[in-house]
Amino acid sequence: MSLAVGAQEDPILTRLRERFPDAVLATHSFRGDLAAQVGRDSIVELCTFLRDDPALAFDFLMDVTAVDYVGSVPRFEVVYHLYSLERNHRLRLKARVPEDDARIASVVRVWRGADWLERETYDMYGIRFEGHPNLRRIYLYEEFQGHPLRKDYPKEKRQPLVGRREVEAAQARRQEEREGERYGRWQ
Repeated sequence: MSLAVGAQEDPILTRLRERFPDAVLATHSFRGDLAAQVGRDSIVELCTFLRDDPALAFDFLMDVTAVDYVGSVPRFEVVYHLYSLERNHRLRLKARVPEDDARIASVVRVWRGADWLERETYDMYGIRFEGHPNLRRIYLYEEFQGHPLRKDYPKEKRQPLVGRREVEAAQARRQEEREGERYGRWQ
């Protein structure tokens, strides 16, 4: 995105664009809302820089999510919301991901809190986070078919029924004991 004549780009976006001229595809700044469209192949390097650079100090990953632009190429956009507790500034990173190769590198090694956020995005949109230590569904059961936040997911789709999973006898006994201790006098 281009800036109006005479307008100055935010120093955070300038620093990011100077450090990664090939990876930063576009920037946007409006009333303190900073955003950068970046290439998916350099997401880990970009995030590491944003966290470790003392002038930026983005030490808090607030959210990871996705947007489904069904019909567009590339179809998905993975969105990272970053915040600096020390400097009190925010940045939104956006990386486009094609439908036929819906994957991007995991940033769990940069921010440990990305673990469940990436799992949620995988569960709801089907975007794979390469290098994630435990990428599996977080809300839905493993047999669930599809990804419900995709815009082409049929809202009336019937899912396979799953029988009650067998639980080890010892685990069930421990659960009953805990419940008995907690609620026993009312039973």
